[in-house]
This record gives sequence, structure tokens and C-alpha cells, in this order.
Amino acid sequence: MTVDILNKDGAKAGSIELPASVFGIEPSEHSMYLAVRAYLAHRRQGNAKTKTRAEVRGGGKKPFKQKGTGGARRGTSRSPLSPGGGRIHGPVPHFYRIDLPMKVKRLARKSALTLRARENNLIVLEDFTISAPKTREVASMLKAIKLEGKKVLVLLPKADEMFVKSAGNIAGVTTFPADKISAYDVLSHGKLVIFKSAIETLANSFGDANEGDA
Repeated sequence: MTVDILNKDGAKAGSIELPASVFGIEPSEHSMYLAVRAYLAHRRQGNAKTKTRAEVRGGGKKPFKQKGTGGARRGTSRSPLSPGGGRIHGPVPHFYRIDLPMKVKRLARKSALTLRARENNLIVLEDFTISAPKTREVASMLKAIKLEGKKVLVLLPKADEMFVKSAGNIAGVTTFPADKISAYDVLSHGKLVIFKSAIETLANSFGDANEGDA
């Protein structure tokens, strides 16, 4: 797939052939579902906790006599049947972890990238640098390429503190090094902007799995 390269002023600066092994596969919906499910599960804290009858303070005294009340016998006021008592089978802290094979993760990322390319929601941007944190430079770039006000994922060839700080105050804009993204990152943003040199970084991030998992 051949796409245009735009500069930060929105003008065409050439074209580039996207690697078919990353942007030209047959998307797998199921692998994307599994990757998103695992990603969201890993974000859960898993620290919900309630006390059982053994953990609620007090309750050492028998609340009323064993017989003659006409009601059920009760040995403690901390019974789950009593107000202020413990809880039966309540939640306990645990990890919400879902492990996926590496091939499934890579296939999910490739599928998400291919979808954005097929939808024409992918823009390749000519490399440029920002010498100091300036929000207006990134804002003017987004306006020039007609993505102002959109939810945009910007992929950089490597970590760039100045660019990240410049884009940090713009609502809906997320920046990542190209080799650090997940399928969820791509799918949760409607538009994808990739720096020209980040395409090679992105392709290399799949390692030797390009042949087997696509």
C-alpha cells in the first residue's frame, strides 16, 4: 500500500510504500478481541476486599440466649446474617491477568494497524523536531493535516521528550514510540499519525515473527 507523506504544514512531501507484513495482512478480529480484553484486565487493580465474620471486630459475646426466643440461635453478632456482620464469599485481592501467546499479540497489533490503513485513517508525517516544549507547534501541525479536535495516536521513531511535552496539553492526542504500542492503543484512537522514520522502527519491532503470525 502506497500512501502520501505530509509535512507539518500539510503539504505533500512524497510517498512511501507501507510494509505489507505489517499494514497488508488479513485482520484477525478474534486476536484483537483477545488483546484488548487482556489489556483492560491488566489495568484492573484487583484490590476489592470485604471482611468475613472472622475479620470483623467484636462479636465475642453471645447476643442472646440459646433457647426461648422463638428465633434462630446465634453465637455472634458478627454473623453475616446480622447488621454489621461479615460478608459471605466477598471479594478478595487478586490479579486480573490474562496471558496471551506472543504470536497472538503481534497478530493483534498488525491487524489493528492494517485496519487503520484500510480505513484511510493513517497519515505518514515527514520527520521534524521541536527544540523546546511548544504546544502551538503540535497544534498547528494537527490543524494543517486536518486532525484538529480528533482522537489521535502519534507514533514516534524513538522517545522524544520535547514532542511529548508539546502534545501533552492537547486533548485526545497520545504519543508513543512506535515499538511500544499495543493493539488497544491503536484501536482506541480513530486516527493514526506515523513519523516516516517510525515505520521502520515499527516493522522491526515485530522481529522474526513477520512470517509466521501474519
